[in-house]
Amino acid sequence: MNKRKSRILVVEDDITLREALAELLGDEGHDVRAAAHGLEAIEHLTDWDCDVILLDLMMPTMDAYEFRATQLRLGIASSSRTIVLSAARDIESSAVRLKADAWLAKPFRLAEVLAAVDRLLEPSTGAVP
Repeated sequence: MNKRKSRILVVEDDITLREALAELLGDEGHDVRAAAHGLEAIEHLTDWDCDVILLDLMMPTMDAYEFRATQLRLGIASSSRTIVLSAARDIESSAVRLKADAWLAKPFRLAEVLAAVDRLLEPSTGAVP
């Protein structure tokens, strides 16, 4: 487990999953914020930089594609690592399009999320499929 307190933004429209992920990561000692969609995530990132973004692919109001385009255009949280979460069949190609560092197919085990986050927080790591 990574000992440094990291900032993690959970962007997930499913309230049950969003709350479970936020609680899990908070229990691991991370500073966690949560957003129900991309627009809310952008609002968080305007005054709060994070280390990792857990990003659901399909959300109302602003989906992952619109979120990433806006995030990159505004240059906010530009050094954040991104993990795409989705039940979509083409999650790998979507993650590549989004310039994500990793992806997890739904349904996933919470332990998989912790492992992916820990790997991305380690120095000099690559993408985590």
